[in-house]
Amino acid sequence: MSEALSLSALSDLAGAIRDRIAQAVVGQVDAVDHLLVALFARGHVLLEGPPGTAKTLLAQTFAATLGLQFGRIQFTPDLMPGDILGSNLFNFQTSQFTLTRGPIFCDLLLADEINRTPPKTQAALLEAMQERRVTLDGTAHRLPDHFMVVATQNPIESQGVYPLPEAQLDRFLFKLTIPYPDAQEEARIIARYGAQASVADIAPVLSPEQLAAANATVAGITLAQPLVDYIVRLIRATRESADLSCGASPRAGVLLAHAARARAALGGRDYVLPDDVKALAPAVLRHRLLLSPAAEIEGRQAEGLVAEIIARTEAPR
Repeated sequence: MSEALSLSALSDLAGAIRDRIAQAVVGQVDAVDHLLVALFARGHVLLEGPPGTAKTLLAQTFAATLGLQFGRIQFTPDLMPGDILGSNLFNFQTSQFTLTRGPIFCDLLLADEINRTPPKTQAALLEAMQERRVTLDGTAHRLPDHFMVVATQNPIESQGVYPLPEAQLDRFLFKLTIPYPDAQEEARIIARYGAQASVADIAPVLSPEQLAAANATVAGITLAQPLVDYIVRLIRATRESADLSCGASPRAGVLLAHAARARAALGGRDYVLPDDVKALAPAVLRHRLLLSPAAEIEGRQAEGLVAEIIARTEAPR
Protein backbone atom coordinates (compact mmCIF):
# COMPACT_ATOMS: atom_id res chain seq x y z
CA MET A 1 0.00 0.00 0.00
CA SER A 2 1.36 3.39 -1.01
CA GLU A 3 2.04 6.02 1.61
CA ALA A 4 -0.69 8.65 1.49
CA LEU A 5 -0.06 12.25 0.50
CA SER A 6 -0.83 14.98 2.96
CA LEU A 7 -4.03 16.89 2.21
CA SER A 8 -2.09 20.09 1.57
CA ALA A 9 0.19 18.30 -0.88
CA LEU A 10 -2.83 16.84 -2.69
CA SER A 11 -4.43 20.28 -2.95
CA ASP A 12 -1.20 21.77 -4.30
CA LEU A 13 -0.93 18.94 -6.82
CA ALA A 14 -4.50 19.50 -8.00
CA GLY A 15 -3.79 23.22 -8.43
CA ALA A 16 -0.72 22.44 -10.54
CA ILE A 17 -2.79 20.10 -12.72
CA ARG A 18 -5.45 22.78 -13.25
CA ASP A 19 -2.82 25.37 -14.19
CA ARG A 20 -1.12 23.01 -16.64
CA ILE A 21 -4.42 22.09 -18.35
CA ALA A 22 -5.22 25.81 -18.69
CA GLN A 23 -2.16 26.17 -20.94
CA ALA A 24 -4.05 24.34 -23.69
CA VAL A 25 -7.75 24.50 -22.73
CA VAL A 26 -9.58 27.79 -22.22
CA GLY A 27 -12.29 27.67 -19.58
CA GLN A 28 -14.08 24.39 -18.79
CA VAL A 29 -13.17 24.86 -15.12
CA ASP A 30 -16.10 22.82 -13.82
CA ALA A 31 -15.31 19.93 -16.19
CA VAL A 32 -11.65 19.92 -15.10
CA ASP A 33 -12.68 19.83 -11.44
CA HIS A 34 -14.99 16.87 -12.07
CA LEU A 35 -12.28 15.06 -14.05
CA LEU A 36 -9.93 15.45 -11.09
CA VAL A 37 -12.58 14.06 -8.73
CA ALA A 38 -13.17 11.14 -11.11
CA LEU A 39 -9.44 10.43 -11.34
CA PHE A 40 -8.99 10.17 -7.58
CA ALA A 41 -12.33 8.35 -7.16
CA ARG A 42 -11.23 5.86 -9.86
CA GLY A 43 -14.30 6.57 -11.97
CA HIS A 44 -15.10 7.08 -15.65
CA VAL A 45 -16.50 10.21 -17.29
CA LEU A 46 -18.87 10.83 -20.19
CA LEU A 47 -18.49 14.25 -21.83
CA GLU A 48 -21.51 15.45 -23.81
CA GLY A 49 -21.55 18.65 -25.79
CA PRO A 50 -21.82 20.15 -29.27
CA PRO A 51 -18.92 19.88 -31.73
CA GLY A 52 -15.95 22.18 -31.27
CA THR A 53 -16.23 22.62 -27.50
CA ALA A 54 -12.80 21.04 -26.78
CA LYS A 55 -14.04 17.70 -25.43
CA THR A 56 -11.31 15.72 -27.18
CA LEU A 57 -8.67 18.35 -26.46
CA LEU A 58 -9.62 18.34 -22.79
CA ALA A 59 -9.20 14.56 -22.54
CA GLN A 60 -5.86 14.63 -24.39
CA THR A 61 -4.51 17.47 -22.24
CA PHE A 62 -5.74 15.81 -19.06
CA ALA A 63 -3.83 12.62 -19.91
CA ALA A 64 -0.69 14.53 -20.89
CA THR A 65 -0.75 16.55 -17.67
CA LEU A 66 -1.00 13.39 -15.60
CA GLY A 67 1.74 11.61 -17.52
CA LEU A 68 -0.62 8.71 -18.25
CA GLN A 69 -0.32 6.33 -21.17
CA PHE A 70 -2.98 7.62 -23.54
CA GLY A 71 -5.12 5.59 -25.92
CA ARG A 72 -7.69 6.91 -28.34
CA ILE A 73 -10.45 5.11 -30.23
CA GLN A 74 -12.48 6.95 -32.84
CA PHE A 75 -15.76 5.07 -32.72
CA THR A 76 -17.40 4.38 -36.09
CA PRO A 77 -20.33 2.18 -37.21
CA ASP A 78 -18.00 -0.49 -38.62
CA LEU A 79 -15.82 -0.79 -35.49
CA MET A 80 -15.72 -4.31 -34.03
CA PRO A 81 -15.01 -5.42 -30.42
CA GLY A 82 -11.68 -6.89 -31.51
CA ASP A 83 -10.61 -3.46 -32.75
CA ILE A 84 -10.86 -2.27 -29.14
CA LEU A 85 -9.75 -5.26 -27.11
CA GLY A 86 -7.25 -6.89 -29.46
CA SER A 87 -7.07 -10.57 -30.39
CA ASN A 88 -4.90 -13.67 -30.44
CA LEU A 89 -3.34 -14.01 -33.91
CA PHE A 90 -1.63 -17.12 -35.20
CA ASN A 91 2.07 -16.62 -35.88
CA PHE A 92 3.11 -18.97 -38.70
CA GLN A 93 6.80 -18.54 -37.85
CA THR A 94 6.42 -19.80 -34.31
CA SER A 95 3.23 -21.88 -34.88
CA GLN A 96 1.76 -20.20 -31.80
CA PHE A 97 -0.95 -17.68 -31.08
CA THR A 98 0.34 -14.23 -30.12
CA LEU A 99 -1.67 -11.66 -28.22
CA THR A 100 -2.09 -8.42 -30.14
CA ARG A 101 -3.27 -5.85 -27.62
CA GLY A 102 -5.89 -3.33 -28.63
CA PRO A 103 -5.88 0.37 -27.74
CA ILE A 104 -7.81 -0.35 -24.53
CA PHE A 105 -4.52 -1.44 -22.92
CA CYS A 106 -3.57 2.00 -21.62
CA ASP A 107 -4.01 4.22 -18.57
CA LEU A 108 -6.52 6.72 -19.94
CA LEU A 109 -8.72 5.75 -22.89
CA LEU A 110 -10.48 8.41 -24.94
CA ALA A 111 -13.59 6.82 -26.44
CA ASP A 112 -14.33 9.52 -29.00
CA GLU A 113 -17.94 9.78 -30.21
CA ILE A 114 -18.81 6.58 -28.40
CA ASN A 115 -22.43 6.72 -29.58
CA ARG A 116 -21.39 6.28 -33.23
CA THR A 117 -20.78 2.55 -32.83
CA PRO A 118 -23.37 -0.24 -32.37
CA PRO A 119 -24.16 -1.65 -28.90
CA LYS A 120 -22.16 -4.84 -29.60
CA THR A 121 -18.98 -2.77 -29.81
CA GLN A 122 -19.98 -0.41 -27.00
CA ALA A 123 -20.37 -3.46 -24.76
CA ALA A 124 -16.70 -4.36 -25.29
CA LEU A 125 -15.93 -1.69 -22.69
CA LEU A 126 -18.20 -3.05 -19.95
CA GLU A 127 -15.80 -5.52 -18.32
CA ALA A 128 -12.88 -3.12 -18.61
CA MET A 129 -14.79 -0.25 -16.98
CA GLN A 130 -16.22 -2.32 -14.12
CA GLU A 131 -13.47 -4.83 -13.34
CA ARG A 132 -10.44 -3.24 -15.03
CA ARG A 133 -9.62 -6.34 -16.97
CA VAL A 134 -10.12 -7.74 -20.47
CA THR A 135 -10.95 -11.36 -21.28
CA LEU A 136 -9.66 -12.71 -24.59
CA ASP A 137 -10.22 -16.35 -25.53
CA GLY A 138 -10.93 -17.22 -21.90
CA THR A 139 -7.82 -15.55 -20.51
CA ALA A 140 -8.14 -12.47 -18.30
CA HIS A 141 -5.65 -9.65 -18.83
CA ARG A 142 -5.36 -6.99 -16.15
CA LEU A 143 -5.58 -3.28 -16.89
CA PRO A 144 -3.92 -0.65 -14.68
CA ASP A 145 -5.65 -0.05 -11.34
CA HIS A 146 -6.10 3.60 -12.32
CA PHE A 147 -7.50 2.74 -15.78
CA MET A 148 -9.96 5.47 -16.76
CA VAL A 149 -12.33 5.94 -19.68
CA VAL A 150 -13.23 9.44 -20.88
CA ALA A 151 -15.94 9.12 -23.53
CA THR A 152 -17.41 11.88 -25.68
CA GLN A 153 -20.69 12.16 -27.50
CA ASN A 154 -22.52 14.78 -29.52
CA PRO A 155 -26.12 15.32 -28.33
CA ILE A 156 -27.19 17.19 -31.46
CA GLU A 157 -26.96 14.44 -34.07
CA SER A 158 -29.72 11.83 -34.18
CA GLN A 159 -28.85 10.00 -37.41
CA GLY A 160 -26.17 7.31 -37.52
CA VAL A 161 -25.82 7.16 -33.76
CA TYR A 162 -26.61 4.44 -31.23
CA PRO A 163 -27.68 5.71 -27.79
CA LEU A 164 -25.74 4.12 -24.95
CA PRO A 165 -27.74 1.42 -23.12
CA GLU A 166 -28.55 1.96 -19.45
CA ALA A 167 -26.07 -0.71 -18.33
CA GLN A 168 -23.28 1.14 -20.10
CA LEU A 169 -24.31 4.54 -18.76
CA ASP A 170 -24.35 3.15 -15.22
CA ARG A 171 -20.61 2.42 -15.49
CA PHE A 172 -19.84 6.13 -15.82
CA LEU A 173 -19.29 8.01 -12.57
CA PHE A 174 -20.14 11.37 -14.15
CA LYS A 175 -21.92 12.66 -17.18
CA LEU A 176 -20.68 16.19 -17.79
CA THR A 177 -22.40 18.60 -20.14
CA ILE A 178 -19.82 20.74 -21.96
CA PRO A 179 -21.40 24.09 -22.84
CA TYR A 180 -20.36 26.69 -25.36
CA PRO A 181 -17.82 29.14 -23.90
CA ASP A 182 -18.97 32.55 -22.73
CA ALA A 183 -18.10 35.65 -24.77
CA GLN A 184 -14.83 36.39 -22.95
CA GLU A 185 -13.62 32.79 -23.17
CA GLU A 186 -14.54 32.61 -26.84
CA ALA A 187 -12.56 35.78 -27.51
CA ARG A 188 -9.53 34.23 -25.76
CA ILE A 189 -9.90 31.07 -27.83
CA ILE A 190 -10.00 33.02 -31.09
CA ALA A 191 -7.10 35.27 -30.07
CA ARG A 192 -5.02 32.25 -29.09
CA TYR A 193 -5.73 30.33 -32.30
CA GLY A 194 -2.50 29.20 -33.91
CA ALA A 195 -0.45 30.12 -30.85
CA GLN A 196 -1.83 27.84 -28.16
CA ALA A 197 0.36 25.20 -26.59
CA SER A 198 0.35 21.85 -28.31
CA VAL A 199 -0.66 18.85 -26.21
CA ALA A 200 2.76 17.41 -27.05
CA ASP A 201 4.32 20.39 -25.24
CA ILE A 202 2.42 19.75 -22.01
CA ALA A 203 4.81 18.43 -19.36
CA PRO A 204 3.31 16.03 -16.80
CA VAL A 205 3.02 17.19 -13.20
CA LEU A 206 2.00 13.85 -11.68
CA SER A 207 3.99 10.64 -11.34
CA PRO A 208 2.50 7.13 -10.95
CA GLU A 209 3.78 7.09 -7.38
CA GLN A 210 2.02 10.36 -6.60
CA LEU A 211 -1.21 9.06 -8.16
CA ALA A 212 -1.08 5.93 -5.99
CA ALA A 213 -0.36 8.07 -2.92
CA ALA A 214 -3.26 10.41 -3.78
CA ASN A 215 -5.61 7.44 -4.10
CA ALA A 216 -4.47 6.26 -0.67
CA THR A 217 -5.26 9.71 0.74
CA VAL A 218 -8.77 9.68 -0.71
CA ALA A 219 -9.42 6.19 0.65
CA GLY A 220 -8.71 7.50 4.15
CA ILE A 221 -11.27 10.31 4.04
CA THR A 222 -14.00 9.93 6.67
CA LEU A 223 -17.57 9.41 5.48
CA ALA A 224 -19.70 9.64 8.61
CA GLN A 225 -22.82 7.50 9.00
CA PRO A 226 -25.20 10.49 8.67
CA LEU A 227 -23.63 11.18 5.24
CA VAL A 228 -24.07 7.53 4.26
CA ASP A 229 -27.73 7.75 5.25
CA TYR A 230 -28.08 10.99 3.27
CA ILE A 231 -26.71 9.35 0.13
CA VAL A 232 -29.09 6.42 0.61
CA ARG A 233 -32.06 8.80 0.92
CA LEU A 234 -31.05 10.62 -2.27
CA ILE A 235 -30.66 7.40 -4.27
CA ARG A 236 -33.90 5.91 -2.99
CA ALA A 237 -35.79 9.14 -3.67
CA THR A 238 -35.06 8.72 -7.38
CA ARG A 239 -36.84 5.35 -7.31
CA GLU A 240 -39.87 6.74 -5.52
CA SER A 241 -40.49 9.70 -7.82
CA ALA A 242 -43.65 9.45 -9.93
CA ASP A 243 -41.84 11.36 -12.69
CA LEU A 244 -39.23 8.63 -13.10
CA SER A 245 -39.78 5.16 -14.49
CA CYS A 246 -36.32 4.02 -13.39
CA GLY A 247 -34.22 5.49 -10.62
CA ALA A 248 -30.55 5.22 -9.71
CA SER A 249 -28.87 1.91 -8.92
CA PRO A 250 -26.98 0.99 -5.73
CA ARG A 251 -23.81 1.44 -7.82
CA ALA A 252 -24.73 5.13 -8.11
CA GLY A 253 -24.66 5.47 -4.32
CA VAL A 254 -21.30 3.73 -4.04
CA LEU A 255 -19.78 5.92 -6.74
CA LEU A 256 -21.27 9.09 -5.22
CA ALA A 257 -19.62 8.20 -1.90
CA HIS A 258 -16.24 7.65 -3.60
CA ALA A 259 -16.58 10.95 -5.46
CA ALA A 260 -17.55 12.85 -2.28
CA ARG A 261 -14.40 11.55 -0.56
CA ALA A 262 -12.28 12.70 -3.49
CA ARG A 263 -13.88 16.16 -3.52
CA ALA A 264 -13.31 16.53 0.23
CA ALA A 265 -9.65 15.56 -0.15
CA LEU A 266 -9.15 18.01 -3.02
CA GLY A 267 -10.71 20.67 -0.79
CA GLY A 268 -8.13 19.96 1.93
CA ARG A 269 -10.55 18.19 4.31
CA ASP A 270 -10.30 14.73 5.83
CA TYR A 271 -14.07 14.44 6.14
CA VAL A 272 -17.04 14.68 3.76
CA LEU A 273 -19.61 17.46 4.03
CA PRO A 274 -23.22 17.40 2.79
CA ASP A 275 -22.17 20.09 0.29
CA ASP A 276 -19.78 17.60 -1.33
CA VAL A 277 -22.66 15.23 -1.97
CA LYS A 278 -24.96 18.01 -3.19
CA ALA A 279 -22.35 19.40 -5.57
CA LEU A 280 -21.64 16.04 -7.20
CA ALA A 281 -25.11 14.47 -7.19
CA PRO A 282 -26.31 16.09 -10.48
CA ALA A 283 -23.34 14.76 -12.48
CA VAL A 284 -23.72 11.32 -10.86
CA LEU A 285 -27.48 11.00 -11.35
CA ARG A 286 -28.42 12.84 -14.55
CA HIS A 287 -27.58 9.95 -16.88
CA ARG A 288 -29.03 7.21 -14.67
CA LEU A 289 -32.65 8.35 -14.58
CA LEU A 290 -35.41 7.42 -17.04
CA LEU A 291 -38.37 9.76 -17.24
CA SER A 292 -41.88 8.36 -16.98
CA PRO A 293 -44.10 8.72 -20.09
CA ALA A 294 -46.14 11.42 -18.33
CA ALA A 295 -43.03 13.42 -17.47
CA GLU A 296 -41.81 13.17 -21.07
CA ILE A 297 -45.14 14.47 -22.35
CA GLU A 298 -44.91 17.38 -19.93
CA GLY A 299 -41.42 18.18 -21.19
CA ARG A 300 -39.71 17.53 -17.87
CA GLN A 301 -35.92 17.14 -17.81
CA ALA A 302 -33.85 14.77 -15.68
CA GLU A 303 -31.64 17.67 -14.64
CA GLY A 304 -34.57 19.54 -13.12
CA LEU A 305 -35.87 16.44 -11.37
CA VAL A 306 -32.45 15.81 -9.80
CA ALA A 307 -32.41 19.38 -8.49
CA GLU A 308 -35.89 18.91 -7.00
CA ILE A 309 -34.89 15.64 -5.31
CA ILE A 310 -31.77 17.25 -3.82
CA ALA A 311 -33.81 20.24 -2.60
CA ARG A 312 -36.43 18.16 -0.81
CA THR A 313 -34.10 15.52 0.67
CA GLU A 314 -33.06 16.58 4.14
CA ALA A 315 -29.30 16.83 4.60
CA PRO A 316 -27.53 16.15 7.90
CA ARG A 317 -26.68 19.21 9.96
